[in-house]
Amino acid sequence: MTCRELYLQARRVLGGAGVDSPSFDAAALTEHFLGLDRPALAVRGGEMPAPEAEAAFLEALAQRAERRPLQYILGEWPFLSLRLRVGEGVLVPREDTAVLVEALAEALARRPAPRGLDLCAGSGAVGLGLCSLIPGTQVACVELDPAAMGYLRENVARYPQYQASAVRANVLEPPCGFDGGLDFLASNPPYVPSPEVPDLQPEVLQEPRLAVDGGGDGLVFYRAITDHWLGLVRPGGVAAVEIGETQGPAVAELFESAGLEEVRVLPDLAGLDRVVIGRAGSGNAQAQRETARLS
Repeated sequence: MTCRELYLQARRVLGGAGVDSPSFDAAALTEHFLGLDRPALAVRGGEMPAPEAEAAFLEALAQRAERRPLQYILGEWPFLSLRLRVGEGVLVPREDTAVLVEALAEALARRPAPRGLDLCAGSGAVGLGLCSLIPGTQVACVELDPAAMGYLRENVARYPQYQASAVRANVLEPPCGFDGGLDFLASNPPYVPSPEVPDLQPEVLQEPRLAVDGGGDGLVFYRAITDHWLGLVRPGGVAAVEIGETQGPAVAELFESAGLEEVRVLPDLAGLDRVVIGRAGSGNAQAQRETARLS
């Protein structure tokens, strides 16, 4: 088959398999395995691919039809200006998470070389994304799962120009060995309520449950962040988390109860609640308790 015929076959197969975006996925597979993006496909689609390229394309198509995540098949995925390594064992970077990174970057715009943490870092999208937007950012990307940690370390190594590091720790436990006085705290934690996990898309069910399941009501990690980690943020510093679309009021209340000020819920491009952000006040009781503990 020609490259164009392979693309058209992929579009038909993926549409029949229930894939949400068969044309996009077929084009991504065509570019990755046959070396033709959409403009090149229009001009050179009549060419015959090398036999090994066609075989790899058809194998990838079969995997995608079985609902293996496209990002896992390709092995990497763009996020902001970055390309991050991904695969089985790590959460796929999503466009919605850019809202979190951009909101943090705006809040920290006048702060030179901000220093902070990316909790539940996964691939490192949040921490590395912030480094790409604010020169001089220093971030420790905190992850527990060994499989995700492998991708995190690889992605940190991909961008040696950034002051990012990978640190293994459990966000559900109090911090140990972390300095206070941080300028920011960021997290895209697991937030899907446990009873809702089985109803997720087939692709999402192939991502690590540890990165998706937010406990009974989906708020377990937000409680741990406010109880254990917010105290590391100095007065005037910023905390921001990604949330599920119905969780804005509950997470905002947790932030406010922890002493954060100027708490806001921000929407994503679809207009759904996606980020809660706030600023640590000088009277932050959590910060005072954490300072006393560290001293």
